[in-house]
This record gives sequence, structure tokens and C-alpha cells, in this order.
Amino acid sequence: MEAITLSDVDLRTLLEATLFGAGRSLSVEELAESMQQSPGEIVANLESLQNTMKRRPGGALQLTSVSGRWVMEVKPKLANHIPSTFRTEIPQRLLAAAALIAYHQPMAQSQLVEMIGQRAYDHVRDLAHLGLIDRRRDGLSRRLTTTRRFAEMFGCPFAESKKVRKWFREHAANMGMDGAELAASLSDGGDEIQDAPEVPVSEDWDESNAEIIQDEEE
Repeated sequence: MEAITLSDVDLRTLLEATLFGAGRSLSVEELAESMQQSPGEIVANLESLQNTMKRRPGGALQLTSVSGRWVMEVKPKLANHIPSTFRTEIPQRLLAAAALIAYHQPMAQSQLVEMIGQRAYDHVRDLAHLGLIDRRRDGLSRRLTTTRRFAEMFGCPFAESKKVRKWFREHAANMGMDGAELAASLSDGGDEIQDAPEVPVSEDWDESNAEIIQDEEE
């Protein structure tokens, strides 16, 4: 059988396979660099692929753009019908950090460190690797925000970070809890969670345009 080279593969097909295999959102810049294509060419093919997927009869997946990043995901109307045995679960040890980020976002990483200690660095890295949060630059600091995949896994009907924050706060209030108490209720026990004042967002910080921090040493 004749071998197939990358040059023989349609760019849309390659984008679909890449996003499906990544299991997380990817930026246009990441895709352009890895595929040695211009950002404009990547965007045009992503939009074409998105339209093609919308027309597929009975398709289970959709291609979505969130804050400039693209992700392949299960259609919301089907997500709740996936047998629980086969759903991706957030590790128990990460739940407290995940809840705190959702509650306080856009949350300064330094605030999370104050609340749960030095393990925050590992938890942030792991949540980012799972595609559940984004780490964005805010001057010399970092801001943590949730992703669409995060919202899906928690059953939140919204993807925008501000709406996810409101949704989490409303649920916590209904249970008579603040952010720290909600996180403590989700932790694996024994971990003390300190309350900490929120770190103000820089006046010129724009989440939609803030640079996403890729893998790097802390």
C-alpha cells in the first residue's frame, strides 16, 4: 500500500485530526507554526471545516472558537448522554483549585498560591495540560481563566469566563458557601484553604487579547 505523506493530506483534514487528537483548545498561532502555514490560511480552513461539520448528518462533534482558540468538542445536546463510565473526570486533587479559579476568575496565580499554598503551581500546570484553564499574561503576573472544556465538565451552560464565574458564585451562594468553602467541600480532605483578597486586574488588561502562556518552567 502506498504511504501517505503530509503533503498529500488536505489541510482541513489535518486540522480536524490535530484538534481531535490534542483534546484541548489550540491557538491559530500554534496551529500555523506546527503546520508551517500562515495564520490567515489556518483561519480560512478552520472556518471551512467548521461549516462542513455543521452540515454533517448525525455528527457528534463540533468545532468551536473561544477567545481566539479552537477546540473540537462533543455537541452540548449529546454531552449529558455520554455514559458516565466514559467521561473524562477531573482528578480529585485538582478540584479545589479548579473551583477557586472558576469562582475568582480572572484570578491572579499569586492569589491562588496564597489560598492553597505552593501546590498551586503544580495544580495550575495540570489543569492547563488538561485544557481546563488558560494562563494569560497580565503585566509581569498571570491571570487564570476557565475554558469551554472546563464549563462542559462542570455542566455549566456558559463558556465565557465572566458568565462561568457568575454561575459558580450563584451555585455557591445557594449552598450558603463562599469560594473558599466551596473549594474545601470539593477537596480530597486535610487541605486547609486560606481566604485571600482578590488581586485587582490591570486597567489595560484584555482577556481576549492577553497572551496565553504555554508550557514553561515556573
